[in-house]
Amino acid sequence: MPSFAAELRDCLETILGAELPAPEGDALLFYRQRLAARNLGLVPIAGADVFSWPGDWVARIEAGDGDHAVVMFGSPSGPVHDPGGAFARGTIAEGWLVAPLDLRLPVDAPYGDAAAAGTVEALLVAPAAEAGLVRRDSVVAHAGRGLEGDRYHERRGTFSGPGEGYQLTLVQAEQLDDLGIEWERARRNVVTRGVDLNALVGRRFRIGAVACVGRRLAEPCAHLERVSGAGLLRPLVHRAGLRADILDDGTISVGDAVEPG
Repeated sequence: MPSFAAELRDCLETILGAELPAPEGDALLFYRQRLAARNLGLVPIAGADVFSWPGDWVARIEAGDGDHAVVMFGSPSGPVHDPGGAFARGTIAEGWLVAPLDLRLPVDAPYGDAAAAGTVEALLVAPAAEAGLVRRDSVVAHAGRGLEGDRYHERRGTFSGPGEGYQLTLVQAEQLDDLGIEWERARRNVVTRGVDLNALVGRRFRIGAVACVGRRLAEPCAHLERVSGAGLLRPLVHRAGLRADILDDGTISVGDAVEPG
């Protein structure tokens, strides 16, 4: 019998018309993070058992043999893809709509195409969640962990947790300078210049000799305003940088190249 995770993958592939990787860890968290790289989100549906929508959405069905995922469609909605045959013998417990995060962005390459290389302008670490950021001339990066001396390396960051994109954050100096925002207020690890960080979502890149992979945009949130002060949320939408994971151990220094590939 396929697991809920396998059926969720099947349902999302049916809706998107594209193959997805098998989930690692929590399937919902995994696919939320992967879909974010495509400007897509899984939006929870209130009252999924009575939800009507003339389009595809995913329902979690509770049945006697466990949880199942089903693609629903219509107003009122019914099953159009039921890989486990669970709809007739279970009940809808919750549901999600696959929706764009920003309707104004193009479907193909929503965040642009990686091109020119840039440089590291500053390196900043904080020893604990909400602690002040301290500049460093160089930092040691650890694959799968983060930067030595930073809260996310020690799993003490506010957003530390399972999944992807919690090891390293980057932001463009040009964006912060244009908005008149001090670099420390953005609370990102690496301040760059000359490279389009948004275009690195879903792509590999290097900071000096250290290989990384861009996971999703590091969008601003209410927590950032609470820690760094009001007035950051609106101007930093799509301009607050990149969440990435580290693939190699190595040292990153101010002045290092940041380049795709």
